Formats: sequence, C-alpha cells, structure tokens
Amino acid sequence: MSMRTHYAGAIRSSDVGAEVALCGWVAHHRDHGGVVFIDLRDREGIVQVVLDPALPGCAEARRLRGEWVIRVEGTVRPRPEGTVNPSMATGEVEVGVTRLTILNEAEPPPFPLDERVEIDETLRLRHRYLDLRRPRMAANLITRAKMISAMRAAMDAAGFIDVETPTLTRSTPEGARDFLVPSRLQPGTFFALPQSPQLFKQMLMVAGLDRYYQVARCWRDEDLRADRQLEFTQLDIEASFVDQEDVLGFIEEAVAVGVEAVTGERPKPFPRLSWAEAMNRYGSDKPDTRFGMELCDLSALFSASEFNAFKGKGVVGLVVPGKGEMGRNQLDGLTDRAKKMGAAGLVWMRVRDGGVLEAPVTKFLSELEQEGLRTALAPSPGDLLLIVADPSLRKAQSLLGTLRVDLGAPERLDEPLNFTWVVEFPLFEGLSADGQPIPAHHPFTRPHPDDIDKLDSDPLEVRSLAYDLVLNGIELGSGSVRIHDSVLQSRIFSMLGITPDVATERFGFLLDAFRFGAPPHAGFAIGLDRLTMILTGEHSIRDVIAFPKTQSGTDPLTGAPASVDNIQLRDLGISLPKPK
Repeated sequence: MSMRTHYAGAIRSSDVGAEVALCGWVAHHRDHGGVVFIDLRDREGIVQVVLDPALPGCAEARRLRGEWVIRVEGTVRPRPEGTVNPSMATGEVEVGVTRLTILNEAEPPPFPLDERVEIDETLRLRHRYLDLRRPRMAANLITRAKMISAMRAAMDAAGFIDVETPTLTRSTPEGARDFLVPSRLQPGTFFALPQSPQLFKQMLMVAGLDRYYQVARCWRDEDLRADRQLEFTQLDIEASFVDQEDVLGFIEEAVAVGVEAVTGERPKPFPRLSWAEAMNRYGSDKPDTRFGMELCDLSALFSASEFNAFKGKGVVGLVVPGKGEMGRNQLDGLTDRAKKMGAAGLVWMRVRDGGVLEAPVTKFLSELEQEGLRTALAPSPGDLLLIVADPSLRKAQSLLGTLRVDLGAPERLDEPLNFTWVVEFPLFEGLSADGQPIPAHHPFTRPHPDDIDKLDSDPLEVRSLAYDLVLNGIELGSGSVRIHDSVLQSRIFSMLGITPDVATERFGFLLDAFRFGAPPHAGFAIGLDRLTMILTGEHSIRDVIAFPKTQSGTDPLTGAPASVDNIQLRDLGISLPKPK
C-alpha cells in the first residue's frame, strides 16, 4: 500500500474536506507556540501543514527541522481569512494534521534550498541531489519529461519505430573529437561513443525499417558553453521514400505537440527562410526573429565612394531604435567588440532632428551618400546607425548580425516562442588551402536538384537539401535529404578529395550497405536539452539536465573524470607517461 494518497504540491481547493496522507521534506518550519506550521515539499511543490503538538499524533512536531523526511495524515481545509498565499499553487488550502511520522532526520544542508537565494553552481552540482529538491529544478525535469513523452507519442502516431543504436561504435569523422573507449579484448584498439546515430539510422533505412526514431544519447569531446554539454540528448529521426517537406512536417508536428504539452498552447506554423535570406536580413543562419532591426545591404551605395573604408566593399547597415544618445564609452565598447570579432572597425552615426547624421565620419561622406543612408535605412530622430564594411559581404553581415542580437534580443529566452525553418544551406562552406570544397554539413547531404550542374563550375553556389530548426535565435537541430545513389556519392567524395580507399576506411560499412538497394531517405535531429532550456526560461542547459558537467567538463558530484588504478590500465594495455 502506498504511503501517500496525494502529492503535497497537487493539493487544491477541490480537495477541501478530503482525508489525505502526504510524504515529503520539511522545507520550512515555524513554531508559533500553540501550533507548528510546516511547508511540506515533494516533487510537485509545497503545501502548508499545521500540527498541534497537544494532539497525541503530533507530539513530536516541535522536533522537526529543515529537510527532515516526514509523513502526515490529516484533513484538507481552507486557509483562514487573510492568510491565503496567491503566489503558491496550494496557497488557498492547508492540511490540519492528525498524525505525524518522522521517517528520517537530516543534517543541515550545505546551502539553503530557497529559490530566492543565489548559490554557486559548483556547490549546487556537488550536491545535485539537494539542488534538485528545489521546486524550480524539479519542475524543469518534469517539464522535460512531459515534452519528450508528447514528442514520442507524435512520432508513434506518424508510424515511426523506436530503435536503439549502439553506444560503442567505430570512430568516424563528424566534426568534433570522439570520446574513445579502449577495448580490453582487442588490445590497442578503441571504440568511440557516437556523436550521433547518423550512419546507423541510414543503415536502418537500407534495412527497410522505413521510419525510425530514437531519443538518443550523443557524445562530443568539445569545449563547453551554456548550451553545450559533453553528452546530450536529441530526438533523432530518419525516414525512407520521403522528401524535405515530409521531414519538416514530421518534426514540426512533434515539436508543436511537445510545446503544447508544456505550455497548453500549440505554436503557429513555423515560417521559413532560405539561408541566403536569413543572412541578408539578420546576419545569422540562426536568426532571432522576435524583433526587427533587420540588416540593410549598402554595398551599391558606396561602390564608388571616396571613403576608402567603404569603397568597393561589402557594406551593411543597421538601425538601433532609440539609442542615439548612447554614450561614447558604450560606443567605443561596441567598436572594440566588433574588432574582437574580426571587423576592421565600426562606424556609428546619431540621427538628429530633420534626419541630420551626426558622427565624426560624416565629413568623409558626400551629401548624396548621406541622403542614400537616410533613404535605405529610414531612421527616426533619436536612433543610432551602425555600419560594418568588409571585403566579404557575408562576414560583414555576420559581424553586424551579432551586434544586432547583443543590442536587441529580449532578455527572456522563452518570450515569445518564434520558431523558424532555415532551408537551402550551401552545400559547401568554403575552399580548403588546396582548393577543395569544405562540406557545410556532412558528405552524404544531397545537393539541391536545381544546382547539380554547378558542382564543377561554381561549387560554392550550390545549395543543399539541408535544413535547420531555430527557436529564438538558438539552433535546435538540423537535418538533410541524403545521397543514396553511388554515382552522385562518388562524385561528391571526389570533389572533397576523399579517395575510394579513404572512403572505404571511413564509411565502408555504410557504403557496403548502399550497394544492396538504398531507398531515398532523409532525416533530422533536434536537441531536447536546448528546447527544454528555452521552454523553461533557463539560460543554461545544465539547469534542465539531471546530472550535468560543469563548463570545464568535470562532475563535482562524482569527481569525474578521475584517475584509475594501474591494474585497470594494464588490462587495457595502456601505459601513461610519468608526471614531470
């Protein structure tokens, strides 16, 4: 028989009069002489319980201390007039306790578990089991579970089959360093933890599974930041006999269902931008579309300028509304930031009444050019103009796009929720030192059918059938239509300088599978940690993962990574250099 009848945080006015049994931790205790008030906490929240030490079943009420584990029995009743707490979900009721059982005592925790107290993150992670008792942290994990459950249901409804793929596999190049696992049975050889299930899910298409999905654990040995961990979770899918439209539809439905499960509202259909349009308007392939401040290409205006900093370069402008009175120190700070990102400089202009442009640089610009700026950017008095020039238009756009986000993005990540599909990415992101194209995605990404004739003549202008999903300026995931025919795949490998021998060494098991009838297929992977982070309004995925690593890649809870004894190393055939 269960020790409880209800969760403490789930008690509501509709339960008034009910006899309940609750279990949880003492969040706060207040001894008012005659009675003792306890805030009882469990994973669903907090409810106030009232104990009278004079009652036989509550004699030990005054012994209670913070974080002791208790069980109470009693009756749900309305709070007395004037004591309702509207900030609590259970704030209209309390439980009059008739029986108290102390299940376990506890030492004082190393930090207060009150949401109003800021705590050093390393200390929180060292005692993560305590940190997760805090209502906000528990709510984050519950939100994550609701979202993933709904997304799984959407994939099931669309005919996808949940298939697990190996976590011990072969090291293959996927953009980041692999985590390697030495083999004891085959000394000197290594498994790798997968950066994604990419190759296995494509082989599942060859196997005829038709539609695969997995809530997959992935590993990448790379530098960490607020939205990146060494190990992460993604919803990974692949489908056969589909095109790009089908995949976008599958993912959009799954995400919409997941968001609705959390927020109660279904998001609007996701708009689309081509990669070129995203760069031209926002200076980013992961545009934050919650605010305006779109970029303007001014290159034609200054193509023959007497101002050498602009002449013949890619020139991009931006209006920052209402920031015309920004102080010189702030403007110098923006200039320094632009230079650190690789800009030669940053030109700023204040807009005065009548459209007058005020800045040291205006003396180098003709009246015609200044009028052109007013026409192209359409600023208002009190606005600030920012201009970046670079021989590469895309670089100028990227630099100014970063400043756009710095100056205009809303503070809260979750308000509002603006999803955007970015499609038609370039197939190649540039040329290597020896003139070979560098793939923007992976070498199995299919070129856009309208651009295949440019592969030899103008490879950097070839679009791909690759696509990203962006939410509020954060990339949630990416995917593509795959190359499934050997002739086109060999052609792409040749362009990348991958010889048949190298291709066989790196991808032989996948290429062998393709020899036996690979269907047309496409896929996608969406980061569940990042999506949960935004939906909960957090600024770090560490706050939506049960046991994350610190930004330095360590685990204060377990002490990992740690050294191992010489016997383990000997069994693996590994010797370490002696420390100096």
